[in-house]
Amino acid sequence: MKKLVLAIAALVCTLQLAYAQKSDADMQKAVDKALATVQDAKKAEKPASWIKLAEAYWKAYQNPTSNLTLGIDKQTFQMMSSEQPQAVSVVEIEGTPLEKWTLSRADVYFNESGLLVMAVVTHPSVPGDLLDLSARAYTKAFELGGKERDIAPKMKAIGEAYVSDALNAYRLGDMAKASDLFLGANAVSVLPPTEGENFEAAYNSAFTALQVKNYARAESLLNRCLEGGYHSDGNVYANLADCALAKADTTAAKKVLATGLTAYPNNAVILTNLINLYLSTNEDPEKIVELLDEAKKMLPDNASLYFVEGNIYTKIKSYDKAIAAYQKGLEVDSKYDMCYYGIANVSVEKAKDLEAEREALDIRNYKKYDELTDKLNEVYAEAIPPFEQCYDVSSDEQVKSVAATYLKQLNFMLRNKDPKFMEAYNKWDAIVKGAAQ
Repeated sequence: MKKLVLAIAALVCTLQLAYAQKSDADMQKAVDKALATVQDAKKAEKPASWIKLAEAYWKAYQNPTSNLTLGIDKQTFQMMSSEQPQAVSVVEIEGTPLEKWTLSRADVYFNESGLLVMAVVTHPSVPGDLLDLSARAYTKAFELGGKERDIAPKMKAIGEAYVSDALNAYRLGDMAKASDLFLGANAVSVLPPTEGENFEAAYNSAFTALQVKNYARAESLLNRCLEGGYHSDGNVYANLADCALAKADTTAAKKVLATGLTAYPNNAVILTNLINLYLSTNEDPEKIVELLDEAKKMLPDNASLYFVEGNIYTKIKSYDKAIAAYQKGLEVDSKYDMCYYGIANVSVEKAKDLEAEREALDIRNYKKYDELTDKLNEVYAEAIPPFEQCYDVSSDEQVKSVAATYLKQLNFMLRNKDPKFMEAYNKWDAIVKGAAQ
């Protein structure tokens, strides 16, 4: 969701609004006139009548912010705007401080550079869901013979406006409103003429509905996503499990997570939630391996399935079984970086266990402390070769960066044991610094 918000928000910031703001009375008058036209029996049969109504609703929707252009600075904004702000305050949105100006019809937000980055309508010119009303009027025009090439772009613009408003609501933390607006984008996408249902909007509506515990809406939309073949890289399954757990149906939650895991074995959220669910119900997480065994029969050359199996055993501290699973994955694909990473991570987890044990010692137990320290150093050294192999075979810069960072840290901790570790530390320190530039 986060990535989606930022991606679309960046697109929305390029939009410019075209005409000067008018009074609310003028907007209502234009809508009333267009409505009167379509209520005339003869005129109601003409596509042009419905197009005029759609345009009236669309202009009424745009009117409160029609004299604003995202990306302009404060000085230009004041030149374009006919009013002074009623109030000015500083608010934090997604960790970023923004200056909020309260206007009569909208709140506008400027970033630290003084550029307008968001405008949110607070007082519409005409009551009602103007985007929905406009879309349905355009659809009626199309059904009466209006040209698709003229109407389809308008419908697309309405859908994009819904998404833009939804993202603004999301950024402001109003999840219920965001869910409604994403739902509006989805609803418009199934009205003719459109290119096809916007399942991304349906998923985002479900996701935001979950934040306000509207589980009925979320479950309905998530199931629709599955029926339409939209899985959001497996996240739909994870969210459906949340809906099941809200009803205390652990059986259904396990089933949907298991289905998601076999389809998306690399989805960390699904795997973690499934393991935690088995642990919380006092069931053996090794049962999950049985699911993977079925997937292995269908996908015998998929090394990632062994990586997932290794992660399961790592989570429950069955380290020998974890190593065996990762090594099996490397037998399938000797250049699969994540299995090398998994083997190294087992050593990292062992080190955490030893560190916790050492931390819990009585301060006078020097002998045991030294024993645990020697074991720690052995485990640190044990992690280095698989991290090096992970770095060497990987083509993913993020994976390489994580491996290099671990190698820098591990060699630093062993620097007093042998000069080679200090030499290796300097090497990996240079690599980490180079990657950061």
